[in-house]
Amino acid sequence: MAIILQESLRGVFYAPFYAALAKGAFAAEGVEIRFVSAPAPGEAATGLLNGTVDVCWGGPMRVMETYQKHPGCDLVSFAEVVTRDPFFLVGRGENPGFSPGDLARYRLGSVSEVPTPWMCLQQDVRDAGVDPAAIDRVAGRTMAENAAALRAGTLDVVQLFEPFVSELLEDGGFRVWYAQASRGPTSYTTFYARRPVVEARRDELRLMVRAIHRTQKWVAGATEADIAATIATYFPDVPPTRLQAAIARYKAMGIWGATPVLPRAGYDRLRDSLVSGGFVARGTPFDVAVDNSLAEAISAENPPSL
Repeated sequence: MAIILQESLRGVFYAPFYAALAKGAFAAEGVEIRFVSAPAPGEAATGLLNGTVDVCWGGPMRVMETYQKHPGCDLVSFAEVVTRDPFFLVGRGENPGFSPGDLARYRLGSVSEVPTPWMCLQQDVRDAGVDPAAIDRVAGRTMAENAAALRAGTLDVVQLFEPFVSELLEDGGFRVWYAQASRGPTSYTTFYARRPVVEARRDELRLMVRAIHRTQKWVAGATEADIAATIATYFPDVPPTRLQAAIARYKAMGIWGATPVLPRAGYDRLRDSLVSGGFVARGTPFDVAVDNSLAEAISAENPPSL
């Protein structure tokens, strides 16, 4: 029986997952996958709870959000792929020495599609000694709308992921002011499922983790052109040169983990941000929301690259 694997939204920073699908990594391990997309990012965990989806890839944020809403739930993250924050602040012209605390001087357009980017950025602002409430922030627009507002001059700086960043940089007048990945480990994307599913289908999920680890190794050694060509069918509207530039920027920032093991430091940084931003009251403890046993076993096995 196929494992139903769900994405939460379409994003270039999920490149290793698309590469695994495109290169047949799961099939090579003997695992049949049926790939589906969530109706909306906020509904990603719903399919797990109602049994229509077996495994999701997405943020541990969704796991903590579900525990907040349903304290008796049994979701668990079991293999990390995106280990640093893939969002950027882009403004007009160079801004050397910029830090998140400087946002109090600018009009910011923050991401509205998902909560994690702002939750993590507001913690960066707090760490810089500035109250995030002091920022003149436009919170209800999409990334595309914010990019248009930056071009029009009605926003000073916008929070985006790729390929919006590379598209703006192609215009020539805009620059990256801050890469959120530069703060260090922040757990952003993992496989997650219900614990009973992990237990009942452990052999298959072990092979899924093996496939994604082999893909991680391939991504680490591949050129941006190779990765872009491999995942291009998932981004038919993104020009090849822009997709390559986006992947190169992500590789340079080290957002993709070398192993599927989810480090406690990255999880705790995410949890602290969600708590300080008021998204969850306490956050779910690492030992409740994370099971690294499959990832640790596969990492110790050290399988070859694809």
